Amino acid sequence: MIDAHHHFWQLDRYDYVWMSPDLQALYRDFGPDDLQPSLSNHNITSTVLVQTISSVDETRWFLELANQHATIAGVVGWVDLTDCRVSEQLDELGDSRKFVGVRHQVHDEPDPDWLARADVQHGLGEMARRSLTYDLLIRPQHLEVSLRVAQKFPELRFVIDHIAKPEIAKHGWDDWATGIAALAACPNVACKLSGMITEADWTHWQPTDLAPYIQHLLEHFGTDRVMFGSDWPVCLLAGTYDQVVDALATNLDQLSDREKQDVFGKTAIAWYDLEAD
Repeated sequence: MIDAHHHFWQLDRYDYVWMSPDLQALYRDFGPDDLQPSLSNHNITSTVLVQTISSVDETRWFLELANQHATIAGVVGWVDLTDCRVSEQLDELGDSRKFVGVRHQVHDEPDPDWLARADVQHGLGEMARRSLTYDLLIRPQHLEVSLRVAQKFPELRFVIDHIAKPEIAKHGWDDWATGIAALAACPNVACKLSGMITEADWTHWQPTDLAPYIQHLLEHFGTDRVMFGSDWPVCLLAGTYDQVVDALATNLDQLSDREKQDVFGKTAIAWYDLEAD
């Protein structure tokens, strides 16, 4: 089993602009020793560690952690895709076999068409030449531009984080369901079954609240293009690691053993080219 999406942070190491003390469940350090009990409880042998801020230094730190902890099979870091020296940054980070991809907080950009910018697309082209994976951190309003970009770079693997953040708490559907289905038609796009409980009602969500979204994704992507991600420790805002795993397992109960193996491991290995145990 592989957890394809989690984070670490140290509050005194970097400026986590998105985090404030009122997020009490998150406002402390989280590292490998904190995550290991949950991994052991669910027989998860490998993980993908994902960036939290726009910092190449954070990516270097994550790669150091990956070298120290065999469980971390891959790092999705950050580089400035708009920088004319992006190829140099990618080459430096690519010295580590565990550097498998890049992510940027697209959903925080004031320009909704940020992904369509020429300088961003130059950076995506450099990623494609290095067989890296690009994580799409987007909301439903970004699905159309994401579709255009995925079609423009058919050789680049894209992975949608947190199912593109539909408003599950408000039963948001139409704009998300149509856009995600169109994006799923691109064979170079996969999707993480992650971050769902924090888009649901934090205090009253049930596994059934996630069911229509998960079933829609399975219908359009298939199990070979969806993967499990805990989004730990961000998930702690709405539930425990155990609850995240159990909610997903409940909603995948109808799948065959082979299909479950896809979601809980094989898809992540294929899309991030992981050397996983």
